[in-house]
Amino acid sequence: MKLIAMAVTAMLCGASLAASPQEAERLGKDLTPVGAEKAGNKDGSIPAWPGRQAQGPGWSHGQNRAAAWKDKGEKPLYSITAANLDKYADKLTPGQVQLIKQTPGYRMDVYPTHRSCANPDFVEQNTRKNATAAKLGADGWSLKEGFMPGIPFPVPKSGAEAMWNYKMKYAGIGFEWARNFITLSPRKGSSDWVQAGATQTYYFPWGAKGSASLADLPPIEYYTYFAYESPVALAGQALAIAYYTDRVGSDTFYYFPGQRRVRRMPSYSYDAPQIGFENQYTLDEPRMFNGTIDRFDWKLVGKKEIYVGYNSFGIYDPKAKFNDVVKPEGIDPAARRYELHRVWVVEATVKAGVRHVVPKRTFYLDEDSWAISVAEDFDANGKLWKLRESFVIPVYETASCDNPAFVQYNMLEGGRFVFDQSPLGAGSDMRWVVESKDAKFRKEFYSAENLRAISER
Repeated sequence: MKLIAMAVTAMLCGASLAASPQEAERLGKDLTPVGAEKAGNKDGSIPAWPGRQAQGPGWSHGQNRAAAWKDKGEKPLYSITAANLDKYADKLTPGQVQLIKQTPGYRMDVYPTHRSCANPDFVEQNTRKNATAAKLGADGWSLKEGFMPGIPFPVPKSGAEAMWNYKMKYAGIGFEWARNFITLSPRKGSSDWVQAGATQTYYFPWGAKGSASLADLPPIEYYTYFAYESPVALAGQALAIAYYTDRVGSDTFYYFPGQRRVRRMPSYSYDAPQIGFENQYTLDEPRMFNGTIDRFDWKLVGKKEIYVGYNSFGIYDPKAKFNDVVKPEGIDPAARRYELHRVWVVEATVKAGVRHVVPKRTFYLDEDSWAISVAEDFDANGKLWKLRESFVIPVYETASCDNPAFVQYNMLEGGRFVFDQSPLGAGSDMRWVVESKDAKFRKEFYSAENLRAISER
C-alpha cells in the first residue's frame, strides 16, 4: 500500500505548531477550506473536490436519505473478494486484507468516488482562523485555543492535531437516536446474540452556528445521555457522561434501577469494558475513538489512498429489516458501499508507564470530512486484535458529513463483531440537530440529579 510521506519527519504528539501564514493561504486554493487536497489523483479514480453542493435537495427528516441523495442509483464498479484480493491489496489496510482473507464469502463492493463532504460557511471561516490560531496545551494533547465550530488544525503537524480535527468536526449541536440497537454477534459455537435497545443523545456545546472562541466556551468536548430499554438485564440502566477538551478521563454518572440510585463512576472510561457486552466493547471504541487522547503518543505518518465506507446509506436505513442487514457472518455487503478516498494515517502508541489494554492503534482519517474511516487495534504481541470500519454519509441537516455507524471485528476471535450507533431497523431515523430548545441540549440535563429524576422506574 503506497504511503505519501509527510514533508517532515512524522511527529510525536508534542507542542502545537500553528500553520504558517503561507500554509493558511492555501485553504480555498489548492486545499479545500478544511485542508484536503482539492485536486484529484493521477488516474482520476479520486476526482477533484467539487466544492459545496446540495447533497439531498428537498429532503426533510423522516424521508429516505438514500432516495434523496443526488448520486443515487449507481452500480458497483467492481467487487473485492479473496479471489482477486492481490489486485487491490495496495489500496486496503492490513486489517481489511486480513478480514477478507479470514471471512468466507466476504465482499467489498466498490463504487465511483464522490467527494460529497463540505461544511457551512461559518465552519469554513472558523477553520481558516484556526489555521494560525488554534493551539494544543503544553501537555501536548489538550485543545486550548481555537474558534468553534471549525476544524482546529486544517494543516496538521502532529497526530494529536489530526485527532482533534476528528473530534471537533461539525455535526451541529448534537444528534440523537430515538432507538438504536447495540449488537454483538454470537461467540464461536453459539447462536446467541447480545442485543440491547437504547436511546442516546450527544450534545456539543461548541456546535452552535456562528463563531466562538474556546476561551469563552466551557471546556467540554461533548455530553452524552444513554438509556437502555432492553434486554431485561440492562433495561432501566442509564448514564450521563461529560468528556472534556482539557481534562483527563470523564465525569460519568450511572443509574442502576435495582438500587434506585446514581453512582459516580470515574473508572468507567478509557479501556473499561462496557457493561453487558462480554468484554468485547470498551468505552473508548464508540465513534471509532472515544474520550480523551492523553494515554497515547500520536504520530502523523502521512497520507494514502484506501477503500473506505462512504455514502453508505444502507447502513442508516431505519425501515430496513435489521436481520437482513446484520447477519452472523457480518454486515450484508449490499449495505456497505465503498469508495476510494485519500486518508491521513495516524499511529497511537501507549505512553511509557501508562496502562491500556491496546498498546498500539492505527487510524485512517478521511481528508474531506476528517472522519475516522478505519481503525486497527494491535495486542501486546503486535497481532491485529480489532478492526473498526465506519460509514460516512452526507448529513442533510448540517450540510456536513458524519460517520456514527460502525462495525468492529474481533480478529482474534474469528471476526466476532459489534455493530453500533446506527438507526438501522429502528423504525425511525436518527437526527442531527442544528438549533434546539430541547432540554437535552443544555448542560443541566447531564447532571447526576437530572439523571436520577428522569430514570426512576
